[in-house]
Amino acid sequence: MRIPTRILLSLLLITAIKIASAQTGYELNTGWKCKAIGAVKDNGELISDPAFPLTDWMPATVPGTVLTSQLNNKQIPDPFYGMNNKLIPDIYKTGRDYYTYWFVKDFKENIPKNGSQVYLNLRGVNYSCNVFLNGRQLNEKLHSGMFLRQSYNITKWLSKKGNNRLAVIVYPPDPVGNPNGGQGGDGTIARNVGIQYTAGWDWIQPIRDRNTGIWDKVTIEKTGVMRITDPHVVTLVPGIRQPIGLQKPAIIQVSAQVKNATDKPVTGFLKYNLDGKPVSKKVTLKPGETQEVKLNDYVLKNPKLWWPNGYGPQNLYHLNLQFVIAVNKISDQKNIEIGVRQLTSEWNAHTQSRQINVNGQRVFIKGGNWIVSDEMLRFSNARYDAEVRFHHDMNLNLIRVWGGALVERPEFYQACDKYGILVFQDMWGSGDCNGRWADKAKLDDQATRRKYPDDHDLYIRSIEDQVKMIRNYASLAIWCGGNEITQPDDILAAVRDTIMPKLDNTRWFVDFSNSLDMGKTEKGVNGDGPYNIQPISVFWAKKTYPFNSEVGSMGINDYESLKRFIPTANMVMPEYNKSGGRREKLDSVWRYHTYIGYEDYIDKYGKPKDVKEFAEKAQLVNYDQYRALMEGFSSHMWDWYTGSIIWKTQNPWTAMRGQMYDYYLDPNACLYGLHSGSAPVHIMYNPVDSAVSIVNNTFVNLKNVTATVKLYSIAGKAAPVTTLIKDIAPSGVLPLLSIKKEIAAAATDKGAFLALRLTDKNNKIISDNIYWLADGKGEYSGLNEMAKSKLSITAKRIAKGKIAVTLTNSKQAPVAFFNQISLINPTTKERVLPVFYSDNYVSVLPGEQKVVVLEYNLPVVNPKVSIRGWNLVERVIDIK
Repeated sequence: MRIPTRILLSLLLITAIKIASAQTGYELNTGWKCKAIGAVKDNGELISDPAFPLTDWMPATVPGTVLTSQLNNKQIPDPFYGMNNKLIPDIYKTGRDYYTYWFVKDFKENIPKNGSQVYLNLRGVNYSCNVFLNGRQLNEKLHSGMFLRQSYNITKWLSKKGNNRLAVIVYPPDPVGNPNGGQGGDGTIARNVGIQYTAGWDWIQPIRDRNTGIWDKVTIEKTGVMRITDPHVVTLVPGIRQPIGLQKPAIIQVSAQVKNATDKPVTGFLKYNLDGKPVSKKVTLKPGETQEVKLNDYVLKNPKLWWPNGYGPQNLYHLNLQFVIAVNKISDQKNIEIGVRQLTSEWNAHTQSRQINVNGQRVFIKGGNWIVSDEMLRFSNARYDAEVRFHHDMNLNLIRVWGGALVERPEFYQACDKYGILVFQDMWGSGDCNGRWADKAKLDDQATRRKYPDDHDLYIRSIEDQVKMIRNYASLAIWCGGNEITQPDDILAAVRDTIMPKLDNTRWFVDFSNSLDMGKTEKGVNGDGPYNIQPISVFWAKKTYPFNSEVGSMGINDYESLKRFIPTANMVMPEYNKSGGRREKLDSVWRYHTYIGYEDYIDKYGKPKDVKEFAEKAQLVNYDQYRALMEGFSSHMWDWYTGSIIWKTQNPWTAMRGQMYDYYLDPNACLYGLHSGSAPVHIMYNPVDSAVSIVNNTFVNLKNVTATVKLYSIAGKAAPVTTLIKDIAPSGVLPLLSIKKEIAAAATDKGAFLALRLTDKNNKIISDNIYWLADGKGEYSGLNEMAKSKLSITAKRIAKGKIAVTLTNSKQAPVAFFNQISLINPTTKERVLPVFYSDNYVSVLPGEQKVVVLEYNLPVVNPKVSIRGWNLVERVIDIK
């Protein structure tokens, strides 16, 4: 097969870049050893000598925390299972020395020649440390701060024989905080510049070592005499753009710091090549000088633009920034993926809230709140990719990274760039710990907590560093000063008035997450919530905050998920007592894993007989809640709202609230309710006034779209209501009709199904939405009388890691209702995780067919497909 020259050149360029990257750096992520400080009598100079014996040191996990290494060495039980976390000693009681550890790594690296340099980089240590190499301490004073990166030129300290040893002593946060049950415990964890939730929150139990360890990457970087640091790429896209068609030019601005590591002056060129066009600037640096170099603006013709999910493609350009000396000799280079786009924000006077614009077009924010990927900070590219993809599959377009956690890692942002997910990045701090309100659980008074953290200079330096680390990602959209509170005045002023204008002046900075600059009600106030289960009518009819940064509901997973962390003896379903203060009687493990109640919503489907049935019926409530939440907000977009952000879409631990998928990456019905309710073009039903409407959350005018409304009885008999042909304007909501009388006639007795569908002029389905309607008493009595499903099911492999499951329902049959599809490992009989489903918990109307596509990237031999539904006994079928 002949490969076109253009493609061949691209492949060669990618290969050359990969080779160059491999030659210029590597990660130290295996072969580490560790030991508690109490068991080590020697100092760092001696320990870091390659001749020092490590025979009784245990294997360490780096990147990782002390708990990670203890868990991997089977010294502690899995804190995610049952009540195991209570069995692990807490640092507040043991003292800090218990979790103070040495971490040691031997590695090969020879002393470079011809003036080349070698650097040691540590991207994150919690909380303070001293760093030693080959018998020498590299840092002049104790390094502190969970988020402040470290970089050391180790060229002159490398071993002549090439055998090197790195030793790092890591000290926990100070203070560690008392995990007394408050949000962030007694609050004193916030005196550090680090994560606050490690002392416990209402959705997580305390993390016993407070995440002490070398928690982020350690790398060796090799350069020539000149080193590039902190490159900055800004893309300007003037005007109002469309995702398709020819584009007017965009402007690319590139700058970077360049350092001369030698004792002689060096002249060379800082340069890059974008889309085949070179840009360069001649630079001369004095011995030891660091210089900020700004290249001339580059005009990129007909740019391929980057758009948020649902609005257009996520095009990315590769930019290889080099410093070249002599005759095309590369001294250093940085490979950067850039999305060409421009972000702006403005005050929407009608909604009284902030509005986000991308490439000149307003974007209605449909977001999810994110804590971290894993409470023990066991991050990976694959897990980041999977979690962000789930948000993409929910048809969301933003993730808010909550302020009690961290500034997310570059790999997270790479996934967000890939999937078109904007990021609302909080800085560190939360109203709970930092004094937004008085709190008896806190050790210090409110005024004292308003001054947290103790070291303001460290906080400011850490923010500067983290801004430089992630500012080039197209997905980063909003900087936020903190969760529900501003930082102390001097910190806020430094960040808002100095750091952002100097380092990243292209993004909106909001002082805190529910600031009046986000939005305000008619009474001139702002806030967030609610967080608990709601009648679905509330999401449609009750006006809340116009850019709500936190609004949500419950969300447990099904029985298979619960079995992963709840012991059999504790598989006891909650008992709801409506007259007893509207609380549920809970098993101790359920309470420890922060379950919040479903009240009597599950009982409306018939009181469950056991926990398995409870969890399965909970999925019906999950789907309904989150579909209605996003439908309700979308129905009022640009009228009441400019956006909403769900609290929350994921858990870093086996918690039982606020999650669209569990910690093990097993999705529940919340995800697919959102997938439906958040669809860019969506036909929907308002339960308050029984009106049908269409939301078009795209920039495209949809013409000659056919809307079909049908009702189906519990037995499956169809009752067509209407068919309408409409044009739907961009970024708006089109009311169609009220079907109040038809609903009353069809559903009052035993309930009914409402089928709404949009098709284009070629009869291709644009939106398909099926509601199950309660009877006149608000219960789903008819569902329990449904005849058995008559689904015909086939599964076919259509590509590597891709399976099409076809569900076909007989004409003479009831609705095949709420069918869950799973990919099963034939050996373990357990679900393959993660798997991405084009849809799930699907219902198939009589005489119709649905195809669900499964995608996975795991080495499972001959998996099978499981299907079970409300009126379908589970089947397991082979894949053709």
